[in-house]
Amino acid sequence: MLKQQKIFFDFLRFCIGSAKDIPDSLKEADWQEIYAIAQKQALLGVLFHGIQRLPKELAPEQKLLMQWMVMSEQIRKQNIRLFLDSVKICQNFENEGFANCILKGQGNALLYPDPYMRTPGDIDIYLEGGRKRVMEYVNKVCPNQVIRYHHVDFPVMKAAIEVHFTPSYMFYPIHNSRMQKWFKEVMDLQCSNVVTLPDGYGEITVPTMNFNVIYILSHLYRHIFTEGIGLRQLLDYYFVLVKWHSDLTNLTDSNKSLSQMTQINTYLDTLRHELKYLGLWKFAQAVMYVLHEVFGLSEDRMIAPMDEREGWFLLDEIMRGGNFGQYDDRMGSKVGECKIHRYFRMNLRNLRFVKHYPTEALSEPLFRTWFALWKKIHGIK
Repeated sequence: MLKQQKIFFDFLRFCIGSAKDIPDSLKEADWQEIYAIAQKQALLGVLFHGIQRLPKELAPEQKLLMQWMVMSEQIRKQNIRLFLDSVKICQNFENEGFANCILKGQGNALLYPDPYMRTPGDIDIYLEGGRKRVMEYVNKVCPNQVIRYHHVDFPVMKAAIEVHFTPSYMFYPIHNSRMQKWFKEVMDLQCSNVVTLPDGYGEITVPTMNFNVIYILSHLYRHIFTEGIGLRQLLDYYFVLVKWHSDLTNLTDSNKSLSQMTQINTYLDTLRHELKYLGLWKFAQAVMYVLHEVFGLSEDRMIAPMDEREGWFLLDEIMRGGNFGQYDDRMGSKVGECKIHRYFRMNLRNLRFVKHYPTEALSEPLFRTWFALWKKIHGIK
């Protein structure tokens, strides 16, 4: 399996364009195993993008190829529907007086070589106005929805929609306070960054790359302690860093008063200070290692030095758990579990992160308990 995993990584780099040549290791590919890994990591569409460029003698056998093609077409159609739904939901909230932006999702899809190859999820949309005003509107349209710290469900379409009061959060109170303050300072700009969707589907508002470099990293970090993360989520971040570095290089090219490297280093120093201030530095180092090993991210595009030890630990978690940790059953099955079982399963699960990320791992159960009590006191579902 480890041999096929390495072949999977080699081919994945070809599929996303970080490696230009077809890898020699593909001659020894077990395509059934490659398919299983891609399915587990929600990367079937990404790999099919590369398969289409393979000579016939290296491609999967016909039956599997047709199965892959069907799945890829389903992913393409899902992306079209979410592009259209994202336009509608942005316009709807704009008409209701809420400045907004689509988080992750279809905004990230635009960064891929083919915007239809990314496996889509739900629609996450941030609304300006604060929790109270947003909840007043949501309760008027869809009463009695489950509220979480950062978002509330908004079931008005076939696609699942999560309306955010804040983009993300941290479990450790000091870091969370700093992060919420940072969000308040920068969200106005995110709600004015309009992008055009492919094939005339319309326009949506999405965050800037400067924002996503920190925000998506924080989103990955939080999910480590709740569900887990997979390569699909890491691939999003890979493309964010590639685009961020490209934008930064173009910006410094246009400013000839300072050398390019001096300007880039100044931007990096500021970013690294923010990552440390927000408690994301150690995790960023682990992520850089994973992005390098799996996707071939070059060191000049990294926001932190690689930490091999932490990176290996993170990569093992990713490969075990798959997309959002759905395949991780080390602490028992998640199917049909009650709240008590889930509470203790998550507590036991997070014990293995204490050595690596102690402040967040130890704060997570306390944060979860505090928020459950807060909702009970305020009579919130």
